[in-house]
Amino acid sequence: MNARPIRPTIAQIREVSQPPSVTGRSTSEHWIADLYQRKISPYITRLLLMTPITANGVTWLMIFIGASIGPALLISGWTGIFLAFILSQLQMLIDCCDGEVARWCDTKSAAGIFLDKLGHYLAEGLIPIFLGLRLANWPNESISGTTYPFIGALLACLVIFNKGLNDAVHVARAFSGMSKIQDLPEINLPASTWLKRVRRLFDYIPAQRIFHSIEFTILIVIFSNFNGFIKIALGISIFVTIGHVTAIVSSPKLRNN
Repeated sequence: MNARPIRPTIAQIREVSQPPSVTGRSTSEHWIADLYQRKISPYITRLLLMTPITANGVTWLMIFIGASIGPALLISGWTGIFLAFILSQLQMLIDCCDGEVARWCDTKSAAGIFLDKLGHYLAEGLIPIFLGLRLANWPNESISGTTYPFIGALLACLVIFNKGLNDAVHVARAFSGMSKIQDLPEINLPASTWLKRVRRLFDYIPAQRIFHSIEFTILIVIFSNFNGFIKIALGISIFVTIGHVTAIVSSPKLRNN
C-alpha cells in the first residue's frame, strides 16, 4: 500500500515522479517537456493529488483536451488557431501530469498506457482532418467543391499509420519473445552506413515531427495564411512514411540486442 503523503512537496514529487528514467528518455520525452512543462507539471500534479481523481482519470482529461484541438480549428480567424495551439500545449502538460500521478500513487497500469495511446492517436489524427475542413470553410460552405477535406483525411491516415508503425515494433518484439526495446538514440539508426547518414539528417531537419500535435499546431500558426501548407505537409508525410518504414526494417529494433 502506498504510504506517501497526500500533500507532498514539489521536491518530493520531482524525486518520485520525475526520475531520470523518465526525464532522460532520449526518444520518448518531448522537447517541450524538457523546455518548460516538466518544470511546472509538479505544481499541477500536487493539486491533482489533493483530489479523488486517479491517474487514469487524468489521462481521460488529456484525451478530452487532445480531441478538442482539431475542432477548435473550425472557429474562424486567429481565435481558432490560437485556441488549437493552447490546447495542444495543455494536452502535453496534462500528459506529463498523468504519469506523475501514476508514479506517485504507484498505479501504473496497462489500461493507463492504452488510454495514453488512445489520446495521442485521437488528437493527432483529428487535427489534419479539421484543418482540411477549416480550409474548405466548412460548415459555412459545402465540401463538395474542394479537395482540402480529402487532403486532410489522407494526411490524418498517414499520421495514424506512422504512429502505428512505432507501436507495431513493440508488438512484433513482444510476439517474438524479445525484450522491451531500449530507449536509446542508437536504436533508431539503420545498420547500413549510408542509411545511417541519411537518418542523421533528420536530427537537423526533423520532418518526422510534423506528426505531433505540438509541432503541427505551431506550423499552423506560422503558415495560417498559406492554404498550400496542407499540401506540402502531405508531401512531406509521404516522404517521411517511406523513410520511417525503411528505417525500422534496417535498424536494430527488430533484432535481439
